[in-house]
Amino acid sequence: MFLTISATGTHERPATDLGFLLHKHPDKAQTFSMSHGTAHVVYPEATAERCTAVLLLEVDPVALVRRGRGKGRGGAPDAALAQYVNDRPYAASSLLAVALSAVFKTALRGECKALPERAAAPLPLRVEVPALPARGGADLVRSLFEPMGWAVTAEPVALDEDFPEWGDSRYVRMVLEGELRLADALRHLYVLLPVLDDAKHYWVAPDEVDKLLRAGDGWLAEHPEQKLITSRYLSRRWSLTRQAMERLELVRLADADDLDVEELDNAVDETVDTEERPVPLAVQRRAAIVAALHAAGASRVLDLGCGQGQLVQELLKDTRFTEVVGVDVSMRALAVAARRLRLERMGERQSARVTLLQGSLAYTDKRLKGYDAAVLSEVVEHLDLPRLPALVYAVFGSARPGTVIVTTPNVEYNVRWESLPAGHVRHSDHRFEWTREEFRAWAGEVAERHGYAVAYLPVGPDDPEVGPPTQMAVFTRTEQAEQRGQAEQAEQAEQTERNGRAGGNGRDEQPGRSPRNDDDTTKEEQAA
Repeated sequence: MFLTISATGTHERPATDLGFLLHKHPDKAQTFSMSHGTAHVVYPEATAERCTAVLLLEVDPVALVRRGRGKGRGGAPDAALAQYVNDRPYAASSLLAVALSAVFKTALRGECKALPERAAAPLPLRVEVPALPARGGADLVRSLFEPMGWAVTAEPVALDEDFPEWGDSRYVRMVLEGELRLADALRHLYVLLPVLDDAKHYWVAPDEVDKLLRAGDGWLAEHPEQKLITSRYLSRRWSLTRQAMERLELVRLADADDLDVEELDNAVDETVDTEERPVPLAVQRRAAIVAALHAAGASRVLDLGCGQGQLVQELLKDTRFTEVVGVDVSMRALAVAARRLRLERMGERQSARVTLLQGSLAYTDKRLKGYDAAVLSEVVEHLDLPRLPALVYAVFGSARPGTVIVTTPNVEYNVRWESLPAGHVRHSDHRFEWTREEFRAWAGEVAERHGYAVAYLPVGPDDPEVGPPTQMAVFTRTEQAEQRGQAEQAEQAEQTERNGRAGGNGRDEQPGRSPRNDDDTTKEEQAA
C-alpha cells in the first residue's frame, strides 16, 4: 500500500522544500522497520517546480496475525484463511496511518527547524491514494475531505474491468488537491484513512481519544461529520466516543468564547459537590451482598453466574475474602471478566485469591463444594422455571455452602420505573420476575427442604407500597443440617469400610439417591 505527497514551487520557493518539511532527503531511499512490515520513503521526482514523496508500506501478513492475535480486519477467529489472504498489502488502512505517523512524526507536529516559516505556511499540495477502502463510497470521501478545503477526486474501482456489469468495489482512487499546511494534510490522512476503512488492526484503548483530539486539533470540532469520524475512529466504542464528543464540544465552546479550554473547564468548582447523584442500583446491590457476607463471616466465596466480573472485582478489594471463585457458563463473559480484573497483569499474591471457572449451574459440580458462601446475584430469573429445581439442588443440595445469598428483581416495583412499559420485565432475557410473596414462598420451601434458615433484606429504596427494587434472601445452613450431614458422612465411611472388608470396591451408591455427574459442565446460556 502506498500514497504520494506532491508539492509545486518556483526557483524562489522550490518544491524540494518538501524534503525539509518531511525530514527526508530527496536523494536518499530510506527504510523504516515497522511492527507489521517495512516502510520505505522515496522521491520519484525532486525539482524546483515539482517534488513528490512516496510512502510505501510492505505488510508482513504473518507478523500481523501473530501480533494482532485475531484482532482487526480479516482477523475473525472463524476465518483463519482471511488472516493471510486479504487486501491489507494493497489497500490503505490503519496500517498506513500508523506508518504515516511513525515515519513523518516531526512533520505531523508541524515542526521544521531548517524552514520554520514554510512549515507554518500553506503549500500547494497533491495527495494521491490509488487504493482506498471506503465504506460509504466516493460520496463519503468527498464529505470527509472537502470541508477542510480539499478539492477531492474519488473514482470508484470496478470489481472487474472485463465485467462492468458486476459493478464497483468498495475501493476508490482518491486524489486531494489544495493549499494547506503540510502538518494539517498529514493529520487529515492519519485520522480519516482508518475512518473510511471503518476498521483498525489494533485494540482501541482509552488513549486513542487523546490521539484523535491531538490529530483533530483545529478542524475536528467544527467538522460536519464529527460524530461519524469520532465513532469510526474509536471502533464504535460507545464510552470512548461519548468522552471524545464531550471534549470536542468543550473545545468548540471555548473557541466561540475566545477562551482556553482549561479556563472553561474550570468554571465549576470541583471541590464543592453541587449536586447529589443517585447511587446506581447495581452498586447498592453489590454493597448489600458484601455486607451480608461480612455478617456471615465468609472468607471463601463463590460468585455463581458471575457474568462480566463486577462482583468478583468488588470482593477482591476486601482482604477479608481470601478466595473468590467466579463461575459462568459463557466463555465470552469469562473473557470479559478476565480483562476487567486484568488477570494477566495481576500480582502473584492477588491472582492466588481469584479463580474463574466455566460451568453450568443446572448441574452438580464437585469443584464448588467446601466454600463458606455462594452468591446468586440476579441469576435465578434468567432460568426457565422448570429448570430452577436443578439449580437449587446443585447449589443447596450438592455444593452446600454455609451461606447462600440470592438477589432477584421485585416485579411489584416495576410500576415505579417510568421508562418501563406496563407488563414488561426489566431485561429481555428474564424468564420471570417474582412478587415479594412469590419469592418468599420459593425461598422458604428451598430452605426447609435443604436444611437452611432464611432471612429477607431489601436492596434499594424500600417503597411502603411496592417494596424495594431488589429483594434479597440470605440462607444460613442450620445446625441440624450440619449434624445430619456429619451423620451421613460417618455412615458412608462405615459402609465403605465394610465393603472393603468384604472385597467390594467401596463405590456403591447410597440408597434412594440417583446417580449424578459432578463434572458435567454442559454449555448453556445463563446470564448473570
